[in-house]
Amino acid sequence: LDTGTVLNYPSIYHISRSTIHTSIMSTSKEDALLQEGKTSSLSLASITDGFATEHDGVAGAVPKARFIEDIDAFSTSFDPPASAELMIGAYSDFFGKLKALEESLAQRALLIQSKIPEIEKSLKLVTFLKNKEDSGSGDGNSTKITTRYNLADMLHAKAEIDTASGIVNLWLGANVMLEYTYQEAVDLLQTKDTKAKKDLTHTKEDLAAVRNQVITSEVNISRIYNWDVRQKRKERMADAEAKATSS
Repeated sequence: LDTGTVLNYPSIYHISRSTIHTSIMSTSKEDALLQEGKTSSLSLASITDGFATEHDGVAGAVPKARFIEDIDAFSTSFDPPASAELMIGAYSDFFGKLKALEESLAQRALLIQSKIPEIEKSLKLVTFLKNKEDSGSGDGNSTKITTRYNLADMLHAKAEIDTASGIVNLWLGANVMLEYTYQEAVDLLQTKDTKAKKDLTHTKEDLAAVRNQVITSEVNISRIYNWDVRQKRKERMADAEAKATSS
């Protein structure tokens, strides 16, 4: 997310176009709002406040939504003052980015969760082969083991493995397989297992932070909308008092 991007977005309000007059008014409002977006200093940096997470001293990928305490002061802090529609549009756009990030993080968490059991299974197997090699070479016991391997669904073949070779091949992905000694394979799998679990923890923290920022954005949108309703009500009352005084 680029925190310097200027937000030129129309209002999230749905304006009925059931009549020609309404359509003309709606187009006029949208054009005015687009023009306001082009000239306003309101940007993504205005509605965010750094990052919501930190991992190992490094800022995470989740921007922190700024909670607006005083909407009137926030509106007038821009040049020209931001309208309710522009502020709601800005937070709505930010909300959309957060929802996209939330979906991405959720998919990443599921992917990592599916990989950890595979890594642990491979690590357990290689550790077993290494222990068999060590025990066999140390006291004269056989280093051979008999096992079965999968040929196809519900079809297995019997095989004899001599662990004295001390060599194992690991799939690394993208149709790449490399040969390692048992100790190299154990070290590699332990590193991958540790990193996967760490990444899963960080991803879950980011996911929780994103959901908190989504809630903050929704609260801000609701408060800005209510503020706008109160402002328009005050304007109508002032106009009514002015007309009553003049009459």
